Amino acid sequence: MGGSVRYSIIDRLQRERQTPGAAVLNNIRIVLVETSHPGNIGAAARAMKTMGLSELILVNPKVFPSAPATARAAGADDILYRARIAGSLVEALQGCELACATTARRRELSVPPAPPRALAPALLERAEGGPVAIVFGRESSGLNNAEVQMCQAFAQIPTAPDYASLNLAAAVQLFAYELRLAALTGLDSDPAGGEPAARAGISVDELEGLYGHLEAALTTIGYLDPARPKKLMPRLRALFGRANLDRAELQILRGVLSSAEQAAGRKS
Repeated sequence: MGGSVRYSIIDRLQRERQTPGAAVLNNIRIVLVETSHPGNIGAAARAMKTMGLSELILVNPKVFPSAPATARAAGADDILYRARIAGSLVEALQGCELACATTARRRELSVPPAPPRALAPALLERAEGGPVAIVFGRESSGLNNAEVQMCQAFAQIPTAPDYASLNLAAAVQLFAYELRLAALTGLDSDPAGGEPAARAGISVDELEGLYGHLEAALTTIGYLDPARPKKLMPRLRALFGRANLDRAELQILRGVLSSAEQAAGRKS
C-alpha cells in the first residue's frame, strides 16, 4: 500500500513537470548580482532546479566556478555548467520582456513592491512572450538604486519586520516556489488587485532605449544639464514605470522626442 501511494505521488510530480503551465518556467531568468559567496550560487542553482527553473546569469560574481558552488548545488551541476557570466546588469537583462527587482529596503519606487505570490501570475503571463528576469542583489547590501531603476516590477518577501535578513539562496527558493505554484495552478490574475505587469508589452531593451533617447533629447533642448543632472532621470524613470507603457505609447513618445530634437537643431 505504502509503495503504491509513493509511486502515484512520483507519477503525479513527473506529469506536472511536463504540463504546459510549468513549461513557461523555462523563460524565467534568475540573475544574481555580484554574489560574494560561491556556496550561495550553488545553493541558488539547487533551489532553481527543484522548482523547474534552469536559466542562471551571474553578474560579476566574486568567485565562479568553484568547488563550494558545485558542492552546494547538490546535483544541480547542469545549471551551474550552463550559467552565463555578465559584466553588468544591463548585459544580463538583454532580450528580457520584463525585469523584477527584489528588495528588502524601503526605496522611492515607481510602484510599491509586492510579495512574490502577488507578482507571480503577471510575471508568468509576461514570460509567455519571452524571458523575464528576477534580479537578486549582493548578500550584504542588495541592489543599488541604479540597478533597481533598470527594473519595471519590484518584489519584497514579507519577512518579520524586526529581522528581515534572508539568505540569498533562501530568497531564490521562495520566489521560485511561488512561480512554480502559480504555473501549476494556472493563476491568471493579480491577487493584490493591481494592474498586471504584463500590460506593457515592451521589452527591457526598448525601455532602456526610451530612457537613453529621453536623456539625449532633454540635453539637446537644454532642459537637462549633464554636469548637474540631480534626480531628473531617476524621477522620470519612476514616472514612466508607473505609466506602464505599451508599444504604441512608446512609439508616440519616441516620435515626440525626435521632433523636439529636430526643432532644437533648426533653432540653433
